Amino acid sequence: MTMHTPDDTASITIELPDEAATLALGARLANRLMPGMVVYLKGNLGAGKTTLVRGILRALGYAGRVKSPTYTLLESYVLSKLTLQHYDLYRMIDPREWLDAGFRDDCNAATLCLVEWPEKAEGLLPKPDLVIRLDMAGEGRTARIEALSARGRKEMQSWQLVDRQQEN
Repeated sequence: MTMHTPDDTASITIELPDEAATLALGARLANRLMPGMVVYLKGNLGAGKTTLVRGILRALGYAGRVKSPTYTLLESYVLSKLTLQHYDLYRMIDPREWLDAGFRDDCNAATLCLVEWPEKAEGLLPKPDLVIRLDMAGEGRTARIEALSARGRKEMQSWQLVDRQQEN
């Protein structure tokens, strides 16, 4: 794990050797992700973005099927702690489709918004608290988590994912 703090951001890179590790990372993140937060999920097709969301949802108590919203654009989960909105913008051609679909109103103080393919609505999405980039690495993956807001940095530091000695 590494942590960097250039330009008021914080980041960490985590090795994920298999799907179980991706699910476990989601579970670790779940208790720190709060209503009102916006998290961008980046990575190629098959990188594990929806698997990470499944890990988050399982840790929050959701037992149903978790599917990629590639065709529906949005899957909404009303949980006891919060409402989680999972967007997949892969099929969007024009960023204004985000507005046309009425999604801007859905990302608010009462919801946790996880957005796959955020570059498809660049300039119209709310600013992210965190960006999680998943990349293939041999048989597994790496996850690079970057905090881009004060709230994101605060939550990241409290996750205990960060080696405290590297912060000094």
